[in-house]
Amino acid sequence: MSAAPGTPPADEPVPPLLIACALGIERLALRAGGRSGAPGPVTLLRTGMGPKNAERALTEALGDGAEGRDRRAGVVRAAGVIASGFCAGLAPGMHPGDVVVADETRGAWGATPCTATDVLTEALARAVPGRTVHTGPLTASDHVVRGQERTGLAATGAIAVDMESAATLRSARRAGVRPVAAVRVVVDAPEHELVRIGTVRGGISAFRVLRAVLPAFYEWHRSLLLPRR
Repeated sequence: MSAAPGTPPADEPVPPLLIACALGIERLALRAGGRSGAPGPVTLLRTGMGPKNAERALTEALGDGAEGRDRRAGVVRAAGVIASGFCAGLAPGMHPGDVVVADETRGAWGATPCTATDVLTEALARAVPGRTVHTGPLTASDHVVRGQERTGLAATGAIAVDMESAATLRSARRAGVRPVAAVRVVVDAPEHELVRIGTVRGGISAFRVLRAVLPAFYEWHRSLLLPRR
């Protein structure tokens, strides 16, 4: 029997996929999406809030780039990494439940380019029909962004902001060569600001969208296994 399209031969292990999120509510949504359709092992890692926690969690999970396996985390260090969860939209007209696919993540140290953004964008359009999928730079903050600060970040060309994605992808790349991506669901926007981070729990629309994105993640992961021309 031949292998499914995009799957390595039986004697070649499929590189795993690590999906990192910060909040328990994000992990709950992503877990609800299930593992059906994943081409290989999938690890869902809750990092905790903020860039420092994200960096620490990814470093522990992926190691220092040496070959092998982190026994405690159970994650092969060559894993593809997706940073996911909620974010704040920066562009006027964004709404809760819109999806952001980063073409790069930006932090104080510079930018980290994302892998196969076009594949991920197309897959998300199929996974969450009727939702707007935005593609562009995703910038970093160490706190919830509001008002004029949001306007200032938008002026840099970024389309959304969150606290963990940039640190997650930077840490993943520091641990070794690997595909990386960031997909976030807008939970607040210029016309729909959060009062406090706890109101994420009231973002029913964003939660439902985040629950539906996993098939697109698996399609992205599968596409990376195809032979490159």
